[in-house]
Amino acid sequence: MTMLSRARGGPDAVSWLIAAALIALALTASATSAYAHAVTLGDKGYIQEISGVRLIPFLYLGAKHMVTGYDHILFLFGVIFFLWGMKQIATYVSLFAIGHSTTMLAGVYFDFGISSYIIDAIIGFSVVYKALDNLGAFRAWFGVQPNTKVATLLFGFMHGFGLASRLIEYDVAPEGKWVNLVAFNVGVEVGQLLALAAILTVMMYWRRTAAFARQAYAANVLMMTAGFVLMGLQITGYFVA
Repeated sequence: MTMLSRARGGPDAVSWLIAAALIALALTASATSAYAHAVTLGDKGYIQEISGVRLIPFLYLGAKHMVTGYDHILFLFGVIFFLWGMKQIATYVSLFAIGHSTTMLAGVYFDFGISSYIIDAIIGFSVVYKALDNLGAFRAWFGVQPNTKVATLLFGFMHGFGLASRLIEYDVAPEGKWVNLVAFNVGVEVGQLLALAAILTVMMYWRRTAAFARQAYAANVLMMTAGFVLMGLQITGYFVA
C-alpha cells in the first residue's frame, strides 16, 4: 500500500499535488530575480586567485559546498527517507557519490559544462521526482515502479554536472589542478557524510514517534514543493539573466 492510498480521511493525493504546484508557482512568480546557487563570492575569488596544490582549502570548499547545498541535501533526504538498514543506506549513498564524482571530474577534464540555471533546474526536478517516488505516485498513476537505484545513479550524474559547471566557470589554475579537484571531490564526500549523519540522527528519533506515518506524507509533499520552487527559480533565472 502506497503513502498515497494510506492518506485517507484528508485531502486526496491530486489535491495535495495541485496545491504544491500552485504554491511553487506563486513563490516563483514573486521572485524578482533568480540565480543558480554557487559558492560564495569570497570562495570564488579565492579559487580564481590561487595556484599550486592546495589540499586543505579545496577539501574545505568541497565539504562546505555539499553541506550548504540545499538542493543536494533535499535529494539525499528523499533518497534515505524510507531506508532503514545501514547496508541499504550505504548502497544508495554510494550510487549517488559514484554518479556525482564521475561527472564532476569528467566534466572538468573534458571542459564540458551545462548552464548553471539548466542543471540546477534538473537538480530541482530530481527532488520533485524523489518526493513523488516516496509518495508512491508512479505506481499509483502508471502502474510501474521505476528502478530506484538506477534513478539515484542517474540523478547523481546530474548533480555532478552541476559541480563541474561551476568549477569550470571559476577557471581553476592549471598548476595542481587535478590534485585540487580530487581534494574538492573528497571534501564533497566528507560533507555528504556529515549531512547524512545529521539527517539520520533526526530520522532515527522521528521514526520512533507515532505520528511519523502521517507526517511523512506531508513532509514529502513539502519536499516536492521545494523542488518545484527550485526548478521555477532556475528557469526564471535562465530567461532573466
